[in-house]
Amino acid sequence: MASLILRRVLQRGSVGRVAPIASCSGLRTFSSASDSDLSPPSDGKIRATLFPGDGIGPEIAESVKQVFTAADVPIEWEEHFVGTDVDPRTQSFLTWESLESVRRNGIGLKGPMATPIGKGHRSLNLTLRKELNLFANVRPCYSIPGYKTRYDDVDLVTIRENTEGEYSGLEHQVVRGVVESLKVITRQASLRVAEYAFHYAKTHGRERVSAIHKANIMRKTDGLFLKCCREVAEKFPEITYEEVIIDNCCMMLVKNPALFDVLVMPNLYGDIISDLCAGLIGGLGITPSINIGEGGLALAEAVHGSAPDIAGKNLANPTALLLSGVTMLQHLNLTDKANRIHDAVLKTIAEGKHRTADLGGKATTTDFTNAVCDNL
Repeated sequence: MASLILRRVLQRGSVGRVAPIASCSGLRTFSSASDSDLSPPSDGKIRATLFPGDGIGPEIAESVKQVFTAADVPIEWEEHFVGTDVDPRTQSFLTWESLESVRRNGIGLKGPMATPIGKGHRSLNLTLRKELNLFANVRPCYSIPGYKTRYDDVDLVTIRENTEGEYSGLEHQVVRGVVESLKVITRQASLRVAEYAFHYAKTHGRERVSAIHKANIMRKTDGLFLKCCREVAEKFPEITYEEVIIDNCCMMLVKNPALFDVLVMPNLYGDIISDLCAGLIGGLGITPSINIGEGGLALAEAVHGSAPDIAGKNLANPTALLLSGVTMLQHLNLTDKANRIHDAVLKTIAEGKHRTADLGGKATTTDFTNAVCDNL
């Protein structure tokens, strides 16, 4: 197992440093956005949509902007904020104009957004995924050198189908006291995410794709998902393909996460497994994430909560949003800039002098951000 991990590291240069997230040669749907798609401003910069988000979101978004400026990243931010009233066009607090901004720019970065629980409002994250057709959520999950957790050998990627499953939002009351929630699995969406997973594995030097399912119980829905995965797997004989039941997968991940490489799964399972994997390396506060749509559209995001209890106190950890910004730069083929920021963030954490409270330190958001800039 140690030799397998070593081969992966050598193939990609360093732990966590990868080629552009969406680079899948020969498949236009999954290609990185082109210059013409991004409509660059006259000064040569790339215009990207920024959702600072709620709670600690604006603070960590400022951290990203400061680091990007220090690294001379050619990004011009177009900021959009969550509204105070529901927009009837989106049925959420996200405005139609903010969604149009992402469509127009083709690339974006999102801080944490909080949706009131049980208030009848459409989830902000669900709105983004549905309206922008962000069909795959990609989370590289790797151990950070110098930051000790229970595991030292985590190096895997979760790829989650983002648009259907139990999160289709189709719920209704049958009679009083009885409600139904419909799980929707389609051939089109399953093939699309499976193809992305195998192309990702091939272009990133990965050797195995694991389809996570519960087809032994949900034979038609998860059965269709597996059928699509098998169909795609036949096109990639150089990639080892396996199928793992969701509950067994959780046990295996906790026992030995090095058993996995790339995991592809329906929506709900992906939500659970990706958070579990984040826990293996230290939490959501250091886990990057990017959502991939058709035509090269991509929205990177920090997937942790908005932490309203520490909002405005200069205590938030910006690592997750910074590393998600790195995935955004990788998607744009700004590899040198991405690697500089990635290495500076990891070096700051490894040094241990400027860690925020969630990483066991006492540094402020400002301290951490300045340290990252110094390490550039």
